[in-house]
Amino acid sequence: MDMIDSFSDAPIQTTISAIFFSMELSRSKWLITSLSPGSGERMSKYVMPAGDVGGLLEQLSAIRLKAETKTGRAFPFVSIQEAGLDGFWIHRVLDREGIESHVVDPASIATSRRRRRAKTDRLDGETLLRTLLAFKRGDPRVCSMVAVPTPEEEDRRRNSRERKALVQERVSLVNRLKGLLFSQGVTGYEPLKSDRRERFVELVTGDGRPIGEHLRGAAERILDRIELILAQLKTIEKVRDSLVAQKPAVDQSPACPAQLMTLRGVGPDFAEVLWSEGLYRHFDNRRQLASYAGLSPSPWQSGSINSEQGISKAGNPRLRSIMVQLSWFWLLHQPDSALSRWFHDRVKLDGGRRKKLTIVALARKLLIALWKFARHGVVIEGAVFKAA
Repeated sequence: MDMIDSFSDAPIQTTISAIFFSMELSRSKWLITSLSPGSGERMSKYVMPAGDVGGLLEQLSAIRLKAETKTGRAFPFVSIQEAGLDGFWIHRVLDREGIESHVVDPASIATSRRRRRAKTDRLDGETLLRTLLAFKRGDPRVCSMVAVPTPEEEDRRRNSRERKALVQERVSLVNRLKGLLFSQGVTGYEPLKSDRRERFVELVTGDGRPIGEHLRGAAERILDRIELILAQLKTIEKVRDSLVAQKPAVDQSPACPAQLMTLRGVGPDFAEVLWSEGLYRHFDNRRQLASYAGLSPSPWQSGSINSEQGISKAGNPRLRSIMVQLSWFWLLHQPDSALSRWFHDRVKLDGGRRKKLTIVALARKLLIALWKFARHGVVIEGAVFKAA
């Protein structure tokens, strides 16, 4: 991208020669807000139907031609959009067209702290554009840009996310069926056992009556859905096993989910989620990794006030959740590791009252240790490996 550097020694660029535009996306329409060289501070706005990529490219060509007519120069495009429901396909279209595209975390953009803040698509488009300008001038903290995954990386994590959705649906159906039966005095029935159908036929109500016709029909339809989910879970778990068993390319060794599974307490579910949700990415340091998982601290300091608000919870919620779960498993299966000893020593200092807070701190330490182990082969102190 061409840049006019007015002050060669200045760390922040004061003038950038490009056409900037933001995209405010919704299900029904796209609002394009642009700022072109030669237009002063005036922002132009264009509305088009959602998904009209051809119309978008035509409008961008018209904007470029107008700027070239005014200035006698051709300018590149720089765009910004919020990460959201549309995913990353629009970003990939723009990137394929040679447009510098940025996807921003909407929660990282500074907003007015007034109690009643004006919010419209027009104002949001202008805010996005100003954020992009500040980012390109070199302000490192004006926002957080999203590291866009490749289509293969994005597709890979669908398997673990679908499994989680199916497990939640299974739990909901099981609880619903048990609730229906409990209202008739039936207890002890387990819909997930293989003899669920045979046992269901033998059920009678608490007062000795057979199950009512309509209740029986509703219960059998719930069992049909449970069995469908169980079959789909088996299919997904086969895909999971093949994914975590894949070996890395020679230039990427030893980074792979199979490396994580060599540790006792880390099964295929943990390995798949850890890898697909975070550890496949490149991180410059442990602070970036902890921030991505939402496990970084959030201090509150003002004058004499100095308190800790807990973790930020601003990162990937799936990675954060799986790390807390894995931390409890780590204490069970790796009791002699340095991390487990650190946890127990900290809990003893507090009289055993702050286990839940300490387990979150352990989750952060364990995530960093697993990242070093999977990416750089650094063995976790005191960790026990599975038998070959």
